[in-house]
Amino acid sequence: MTETRLRTWTHTFGYSIACLFIFALALQNLQYGFYELFYLATGMAALTLAGAIYTVICRRHQLSAPGHLVILSGLNAGMLAALLTLDAPGISHWAMPLVALNLLVLPLRQGLALSLLLLIPMSVILFLRQAPADAITVIGGLFILLSVAALYIWHYDHMAQSAEDLAIIDPVTGAHNSRFLDETLQKEISRAIATGHPLSVIDLSIDYANEVADLHGKDQVQGLFRHMTEHLFGVIRAGDTLYTLNESEFFLILPFTPEEGVRVIAERIRRTIAEHHWPAVGKATVSLGCTTRGSGDTRTDTLRKRAHQAMEDARKRSPDSVWFSPGETIET
Repeated sequence: MTETRLRTWTHTFGYSIACLFIFALALQNLQYGFYELFYLATGMAALTLAGAIYTVICRRHQLSAPGHLVILSGLNAGMLAALLTLDAPGISHWAMPLVALNLLVLPLRQGLALSLLLLIPMSVILFLRQAPADAITVIGGLFILLSVAALYIWHYDHMAQSAEDLAIIDPVTGAHNSRFLDETLQKEISRAIATGHPLSVIDLSIDYANEVADLHGKDQVQGLFRHMTEHLFGVIRAGDTLYTLNESEFFLILPFTPEEGVRVIAERIRRTIAEHHWPAVGKATVSLGCTTRGSGDTRTDTLRKRAHQAMEDARKRSPDSVWFSPGETIET
């Protein structure tokens, strides 16, 4: 299940449960003749129902849906207005589903901020109207709920981020792996098409990797790969991204880089690697194939295949060399 779909289900479930809970309060207050509380609960139930409907409508954009903040701000504002205008001690317990809903639906910082904007004024109101012991009991319970829910959400976010990092980061080198390459490259192609800015890529492979493994052992090749990754992170520019394809091949995405720029960058990478002294193996060289997106290049596999073929051509020409392959241009 994707993160967007998971959020859609949890948001819909949270809004629905809150709607049922608040509507049940509305019916109870209607039964006992508390009409003001009935109208308040009915309005809050309508807002939570609107939140569930909004979640379903915007189910493909749950990671950035701004309407949730508007809906929950309205619910919290209504709760505070009711506390100020109605003399009903039991209404303070209505804040419990709101606090949980704030943290369940909104990002952690927004949920915490909105909940504190509700609980801090609410604490002042309760201390002014109720006995200190009763006020402390209610407010203490609400802040405990806020703390536990916030800790749980933080733990979930941390675990989700760790899982995402494991999925897209090579544990040996710390660079992005091939799973993340196509997604990022397609985004950069789309941006280059929309803005008209150039986009270049480099396919880089360590020369004689199999011979190095036979001579020094596979562990030393992995060590060389890791050290070379650290070296490349120091050479590439801010905004460029580095990926590992296998145990001896790298791929670089260079946004806003024309043909002249990628040639210079590839040559600098080749020279710095050849001049560097690498632990255990001493000298090492690389072959680089580079290309720039042409007007006819709209697919990731086109750029990747052309860069890889350019790298193979560089290796056939001679190890420790760079080869450029021009992009596909459509005449208009």
